[in-house]
Amino acid sequence: MTASDFTDAEYLKHASAALASIEARIDRWLDEDVIDIDSHRTGGLLELALPNGSKLIINTQPPLHELWLAAKAGGFHFRLQPSGQWLDTKDGVEFFQRLSEQASAQAGVALTFAPPAVNG
Repeated sequence: MTASDFTDAEYLKHASAALASIEARIDRWLDEDVIDIDSHRTGGLLELALPNGSKLIINTQPPLHELWLAAKAGGFHFRLQPSGQWLDTKDGVEFFQRLSEQASAQAGVALTFAPPAVNG
C-alpha cells in the first residue's frame, strides 16, 4: 500500500479514531483503577507515561499516511490497509496488537488495546 491509496481525509479519520480509541481505553483503566497511565496529546502526537517512568509515543505521519510507535524496544511504522487495519511496514503485525505487547512489556502488567470501529 502507498500513501496514495487513501485520501488525506480518510487517513486523518482513521488516525484520529486510533488515537481516540487509545485515550478512551486509558480513561477506562483510570476509572477502573487498573493502571495509572498519564496520557498527553498534542495534535497527532500521543504520549503515554507509565507508572515506572517509561513512555510510549504514538505519532501520526500525515505525509506518509502512517502511524509511528516509539517504545523501549524500538520504533515501529504502521500503514493503513484497505481493511482499516494498521499493519507494521516490516513484519505485518497489527498496530493495536503491537501497542498492547509493548505497553504490557514496559508496564509489567497485561494491557490490551483494541482498534476502534470506523464506519465508511
